[in-house]
Amino acid sequence: MVTAMDDLFGATELPPASAPADAPLAERMRPKALGDVVGQSHLTGPEGAIGRMVAAGRLSSMILWGPPGTGKTTIARLLADAVGLRFAAISAVFSGVADLKKAFAEARDHARTGKRTLLFVDEIHRFNRAQQDGFLPYVEDGTVTLVGATTENPSFELNAALLSRAQVLILHRLDAAALAELLDRAEQVEARRLPMTPDARAALIASADGDGRFLLNQAETLWSVDLPEQLDPAALGAFLQRRVAVYDKDREGHYNLISALHKSLRGSDPQAALYYLARMLTAGEEPLYVLRRLTRFASEDIGLADPQALVQCLAAKDAYDFLGSPEGELAIVQACLYLATAPKSNAAYRAQKAAWKAARETGSLMPPAHILNAPTKLMKDIGYGKGYAYDHDTEAGFSGSNYWPEGMARQDFYQPTGRGHEKRIAERLAYWEDLRHGRSTRSD
Repeated sequence: MVTAMDDLFGATELPPASAPADAPLAERMRPKALGDVVGQSHLTGPEGAIGRMVAAGRLSSMILWGPPGTGKTTIARLLADAVGLRFAAISAVFSGVADLKKAFAEARDHARTGKRTLLFVDEIHRFNRAQQDGFLPYVEDGTVTLVGATTENPSFELNAALLSRAQVLILHRLDAAALAELLDRAEQVEARRLPMTPDARAALIASADGDGRFLLNQAETLWSVDLPEQLDPAALGAFLQRRVAVYDKDREGHYNLISALHKSLRGSDPQAALYYLARMLTAGEEPLYVLRRLTRFASEDIGLADPQALVQCLAAKDAYDFLGSPEGELAIVQACLYLATAPKSNAAYRAQKAAWKAARETGSLMPPAHILNAPTKLMKDIGYGKGYAYDHDTEAGFSGSNYWPEGMARQDFYQPTGRGHEKRIAERLAYWEDLRHGRSTRSD
């Protein structure tokens, strides 16, 4: 379990196995073996990818992808020890081309003496594309076994060439059981219990949001103060700063949550939609961005099944503009719930795609002459507007004329569903189709 950020300024050798007695709790609790890493048994266990590689005594290059505080740095260090590789580390935050060249040169020197190198690259996604390409020849010729760590989606942030040479392993966010085990271990190391009630202990675990490092730092803060009595959840919240949810508005967390909100709305689950809306807004998302996405949803996934959906979103935008935060956020909630509980139809969305495709393919076809305006005598003489049927002059208010270009068959881009308001629209279209073919005399 990774429990402290390493100072990775350039390449460095593996530090002593035992941390000093006065080191931070997180450092003193570093696991000494892969079996001690909590929460990642799907990778480190006997059947996991890492477990199998260690058992075989051979490592492939890999990218460890996971949230902060889930064990990426510690696993890399323990891997080197488990298969007898020299460990060197650099951080993409603090390192540049010169540091990379030095790390590769040192790895080659050690390789000549028979000692291969595991090069751990923290925050590897922060290297630009050219720097990432610089790893390729050294990975290919075996100079280094690359272990990169990232909190960002590798498919977005890393070169395809680099990804093709490394296995992506996903570390899980630590669940409540794993975090509870960390606290138990911390109490054993400190030889004392945390000064809190069971409910406060559960609240502390929940506040860590899956980050073991954060949890241990909070525990150390509690032990650093001589508290007169056990803390309940309210007292704990007042004593410790509340952790802000991990959420980067321009990275994967942003897209994951907006996708979850959109899918929950489409699935007509107002409870889940409200949860993801809360996740976004409490994490600092711009409310107007959320409103833009809700407005798009109203047209894409509801459309004419409930025409009021779009009106509700625009009204929520006006209300938020008028009230601001936090009062105006209730209008966003109202719009969200309206969308989730409205009948769904993507008929308008499908109609747009089909119509746009047809327009691109037939863009040069002229409309029929009878529906063209004839502002000049010449245009009238050549047939513009001739034979146009004024629909309001008919008994049904519907002439049934052909409005399609000559040489293009009639298309059915918009096909309403039988849900919500679209059910009535479908009935009206069917009625007009009957009139068009002289099959009906009933009125709309």
